[in-house]
Amino acid sequence: MELRLDLRLSQKLVMTPQLQQAIKLLQLSRLELQQTLAQHLVENPLLEDLALESQEEETVNAEEGGEQVKEREVEADESGDSEEIQPAIKESEPLTSEEWDNILGNDWRPAQRDQIGGGDDDFPSYEQTLTKPPSLEEHLEWQLRLSSLEGVNRDIGRMIIGNLDEDGYLRVPLLELQEDAQCSLEHLEQVLRQIQTFDPPGVGAKNLAECLLIQLGHFQHDETAITHPLSDAVSKNLVSAIIKDHLTDLQKKRYQVVAKTLGVTLDEVYEAVHVIEGLEPKPGRPFSMDSNSIIIPDVYVVKHEGEWVVLLNEDGLPRLRVSPYYRRLLSHSGEDAGKTKTYLEEKLKGAQWIIRSIDQRNKTIVKVVTSLIKFQEAFLEKGVQYLRPLVLKQVADDVGMHESTISRVTTNKYVHCPQGILELKYFFNAGIQRADNRGEDMSSVTVREMIREMVTQENQANPLKDQEIVARLKQKNILIARRTVAKYRAELHIASASQRKSIPI
Repeated sequence: MELRLDLRLSQKLVMTPQLQQAIKLLQLSRLELQQTLAQHLVENPLLEDLALESQEEETVNAEEGGEQVKEREVEADESGDSEEIQPAIKESEPLTSEEWDNILGNDWRPAQRDQIGGGDDDFPSYEQTLTKPPSLEEHLEWQLRLSSLEGVNRDIGRMIIGNLDEDGYLRVPLLELQEDAQCSLEHLEQVLRQIQTFDPPGVGAKNLAECLLIQLGHFQHDETAITHPLSDAVSKNLVSAIIKDHLTDLQKKRYQVVAKTLGVTLDEVYEAVHVIEGLEPKPGRPFSMDSNSIIIPDVYVVKHEGEWVVLLNEDGLPRLRVSPYYRRLLSHSGEDAGKTKTYLEEKLKGAQWIIRSIDQRNKTIVKVVTSLIKFQEAFLEKGVQYLRPLVLKQVADDVGMHESTISRVTTNKYVHCPQGILELKYFFNAGIQRADNRGEDMSSVTVREMIREMVTQENQANPLKDQEIVARLKQKNILIARRTVAKYRAELHIASASQRKSIPI
């Protein structure tokens, strides 16, 4: 084996920290970008928010202007010319609203003037006026304090309430609760039955059947209820029997099996089903704390003078710039500055890089959205029926970027367009082949919308099966498999044909 030295030249891509930071900024959502920029403003003294600086300058100018006005008023009072400032009032002409305000303003009492002239700071903020609705646990604990349970029983009741899920069910086994409560199983069940009498009806049940039976008992004893689910045409025993033994048959709409097993007529089963449909399967639903999230679009797409224009939404984002003070300090610092100059130079490079990265991010987003408009212009003007199939590679080839870059740009980004606020990923979808092989493929989103419209317009007594939907789509020159229809139906949260079938009224 011979040892020797070779000199070779090669090229390779190195992910520098600056490049990693630029890639990270590109895929951040709007909220994450706000948090990241706020963190950079805190850590880098050479970065400053131009918007905040403008607000501070306006505040200082307003304060200086107010002081000058006060000085002129004092000078006018001292010179005795205050009467000339007030407008002259003629007896023959009616007073204007401004003249009445001037007269009444001088006659206000100090207390009224302070009360009416107070600024917005005297009132509570909008957040302070919001009230939090009671949760299910708080609602039940309030009833527990008003109940006859005391001492150990109240502690056990509080433990039971704490183990209820958001739907109001007790999913924890009673044997496990018995170990924590250190009481007999009969004692625990006695307290549980007391909790099950609380509002909302059905709370504290261990399963769906028990929940419905508890509600049935509540409505049977509550004769003053405005909407009473029990009628004279159906008996409580029939409804209870169906709930106990035939919930699976009800789910699959097998009413004939229920009628034959219980020895009743089909009309009686229909009446019992109407009663069961009036019960609440999730007692804790009214106390759920679901809140709608607010989406702020990253870009706006508008049509101006016949052309589509892409506008970046920069509201709420800091306008970064390098601080002029530190730039002057760095330029005038001598060679003996030492570590201070080195620190400022390092922070200056970081500030310039983050500003360039944000500018490049904005340009990339605008370029990608402009390409999306080129492909989906018909959708923007006419609706979802004209959405074209589109993949990342088509946009990547159009803008001259890699597919991974397009994926990062369209992640967690939203656009406001004539069709609403949509995620950029919405514009990318697969294509469905046409039966006649003529023309381009149809978008999968369009096919989903067609399936949803078919289900909406179907006969509820005889709903469409998946194979029937396939046949109707084929009539419209759309070639699709039955399992694909089932997949799209599940994505649209549409139940199967057997579950969509409704009973005659």
